[in-house]
Amino acid sequence: MSPGSTPSLSLPAEGLQCLSEGEFRTLATFIESELGIRMPETKKVMLESRLLKRLRHLGLPDYEAYIRFVFSEEGRASELINMIDAVTTNKTDFFREAEHFDFLLERILPSLGTSGAAHRFWSAGCSTGEEPYTLAMVLEEFREKTPAFSWSIFASDLSTKVLDKAIEGVYTAEQAEPIPLSFKKKYLLRSKDREQGLVRIKPEIRSRMTFARINFKDRAWPVEGLFDVVFCRNVIIYFERKTQEEIIGRLLQRVRPEGWLILGHSESVAGMNLPMRSIAPTVYRKVG
Repeated sequence: MSPGSTPSLSLPAEGLQCLSEGEFRTLATFIESELGIRMPETKKVMLESRLLKRLRHLGLPDYEAYIRFVFSEEGRASELINMIDAVTTNKTDFFREAEHFDFLLERILPSLGTSGAAHRFWSAGCSTGEEPYTLAMVLEEFREKTPAFSWSIFASDLSTKVLDKAIEGVYTAEQAEPIPLSFKKKYLLRSKDREQGLVRIKPEIRSRMTFARINFKDRAWPVEGLFDVVFCRNVIIYFERKTQEEIIGRLLQRVRPEGWLILGHSESVAGMNLPMRSIAPTVYRKVG
C-alpha cells in the first residue's frame, strides 16, 4: 500500500506482531506533542489494544502499515481523528464529585446575580455529556427558585466520538442511576420501548447547550467571550506539569474577573503561578 492510498477494508488483521518499541515511540511522540497527553512506556499495551480495533477496521496487516497510513496526506484527513478518539480516555458519570455541584448551588450561583444576559458556564472536557447535563439540571433547579436567573452552557472535548454522544443526550438507565429521582422526572424522557431501558435529556435542556471540539494544545480555541464558571475536572491529569499550568492559564483568560474555576479532586496546582486563589478543595476564584 502506498502512503497516500486508501487501505483495503477486506484484509484481515490476523497474526499481528506487537507494537514495536520504535513504533510506540513514533506514536507516543506525536500524541504528546500534538495533544499534550503523556504516553510513558507503561501505556504501550493500552495504545496497542486500542489501535488494534482501527487496524482491523481498516484491514491493515500490522502497526507499521497503520503508521504509514495515518501520517499520509489521506490518513491525516480521514484517520487521524479516529486515532485521537481511540487513545483518549473518557471516564465520566452524572453527579461525579457531587460536592462541586453542592458548592455551586449553595455558594457560587447566589453570588452571580440575576440581572443582564445569561450567565455562561463551560464544561471543558465534557466527554459523553454527563457533566454538562448534570450542571444544566443544577442550574435549572436554581432558576426555578430564582426566575430572573438565566444560563447557557458551552461544552467541549477533544474527541468527536464522545461529542456526538453528548449532543444526542441519550443514556442507559444504568448510566442515569446517579441522577436523583426528582431530577429524572423533571429532566429525562423515557424511551417508548421500555425494554431498551434508554433515557434522553429533555429538549428544553439540550437547547441551552453548545458543543465544540477543542484540542487544548491548539494555538487558538473556538471560544468567544468570558465565562462565570469553568469546570475542567479530571482533564489536566493527562498532561505534563508545564502543559497543565499553560492550559489552566489559558482557561483563566476565559474566566471573567472574580469568576470561578473548578478542577478535579485528583488534580493539584501547588507551585503554579496562576492568577487565582483557592476557595475550597479544587475550587478557585480568578484574581482581579
